[in-house]
Amino acid sequence: MKQPLLEVRNLKKYFPIRKGILNRTTGYVKAVDGLNFSIYPGETLGLVGESGCGKSTTGRTMLQLLKPTEGEVLYEGRNLVGLPFGELRQIRKDMQMVFQDPFASLDPRFTVGQLVSEPLDIHRVLQRKAKTRRVEELLEVVGLSGHYANRYGHEFSGGQRQRIGIARALALNPKLIVADEPVSALDVSIQSQIINLMQDLQEQFQLTYLFIAHDLSVVKHISTRVGVMYLGRIVELGAKRDLFDAPKHPYTQALLSAAPQPNPLLRKERIVLQGDVPNPADPPSGCAFHPRCQACMSICRTEQPALKEVDGRYIACHLYP
Repeated sequence: MKQPLLEVRNLKKYFPIRKGILNRTTGYVKAVDGLNFSIYPGETLGLVGESGCGKSTTGRTMLQLLKPTEGEVLYEGRNLVGLPFGELRQIRKDMQMVFQDPFASLDPRFTVGQLVSEPLDIHRVLQRKAKTRRVEELLEVVGLSGHYANRYGHEFSGGQRQRIGIARALALNPKLIVADEPVSALDVSIQSQIINLMQDLQEQFQLTYLFIAHDLSVVKHISTRVGVMYLGRIVELGAKRDLFDAPKHPYTQALLSAAPQPNPLLRKERIVLQGDVPNPADPPSGCAFHPRCQACMSICRTEQPALKEVDGRYIACHLYP
């Protein structure tokens, strides 16, 4: 059986709420509240959910850009949580991130060449001439001219800037890339180009992706497996085709029913959720989804469902004991 490249166990990330003159902690925002999942070599795990459900925090906490409150992140069997900085820095060569906003993720003071070569400088991988050649090579790999190395970020369109961000992520030949909504800030026509580029790069360099998004059509196109998040927890996780063709969790069913369907013969009845997403600083008791769930039972209000395997996928719902 194939071993996971990265495994997340009971991952939690709470942000303190401080009030008053003494800046005392009065509570916590539970952005990520007990995640368990694995990512296998060569696959793309899509992570979807409403805004504010903790998707981006999950990606950043996995890479230790944010220190987790609790839990383990095992990369090739080695726990990254609490690892000394020097050892973590070496492992970071294998794990890179593509950020959501290409307009904000590129420092306007640096040329494209300096931005792409920054990981090489930090890890002291190549000498000057070899580094210049590597930068030109990376730009050409993502569909840009090597001559763009002397230009600045403001001279490029959004799609070109995201290509630069991808080139920077590839600089150290990583095994895992966390893509945090990499196409959400781009025009639809450009989104398809970036998605196709990422798929080509995955095949060319044997990359593994955690692809975070809220656009279900994009996730359906690129993912191997899909995890659905709600209020800091995964409520359903399974193979892409299984999840999209026959969603089991009530929240997944509602989420997929909201996706536009151009063919009127294939359209299904829209499931309209009542109310708003609960406050992560004060989540409901029991199942976090129960105040909005049409299938709510008495046990849902008091007991939090565990993520259990059901018919080849994982579901956190009392409908599936």
